[in-house]
Amino acid sequence: MNKKNVFALALASTLALGAAPALAEDAAPIVNIKRLSMEMALKLAQATIAQCRKEGVQIGVTVMDRGGHPQVVLRDVLAPDLTLVISRQKAYTAMSFNSATSAMENRFTQPFSVGKVEGLVFSAGGLPITAGGMILGGVGVSGAPTGEQDERCARIGLESITADLEMGAF
Repeated sequence: MNKKNVFALALASTLALGAAPALAEDAAPIVNIKRLSMEMALKLAQATIAQCRKEGVQIGVTVMDRGGHPQVVLRDVLAPDLTLVISRQKAYTAMSFNSATSAMENRFTQPFSVGKVEGLVFSAGGLPITAGGMILGGVGVSGAPTGEQDERCARIGLESITADLEMGAF
C-alpha cells in the first residue's frame, strides 16, 4: 500500500470514528418494524386469487414483507410458472418504491436507469401494503391478460385486509 492510500484510509477512519458518538447519541436503541402476520398475508393472497377467479383469470400472487422477502406465494392451478417470478418482482418494486407499479410504467425509460436493475418490474400489477403511514410490504400479481387487471385483483385483495390493518391487527 502506498503512502497516499495509507493516509486516505487513516483519514477516513478518523472521520468515521469522530462521527460515531454523535450518531450513537441520537440513535434509538431499538427499532420496531411492523410486519404482516402470516394470516394477514395469506388472507390478502387468497382474496386476490378469488377476485381474479371471479374475472375468469388464473394468476400468481406474491405478498412481500418489508424486508423484501416473499411471505406468501400462491399460484392458481392453471397459471404459468412464470407468473410467480413476475408477481415477486412486481411486489418487490411496489414495496421498494412505495408506489403502485402502474404509476411508474413510464418513469425509467432511459438506458442504464434504475428501471434496468435486475428484479424490478415497472408494469401494472404491484401495490405497496401500507398502514398508519408505514410501509409493510408489497403485493404483486401476474397472469391476467393486462397489468390493469392484475392490479385490480391486487387492489381488491388489499381491500380485504385494510380494516384489519387500520385497526392494528397486523
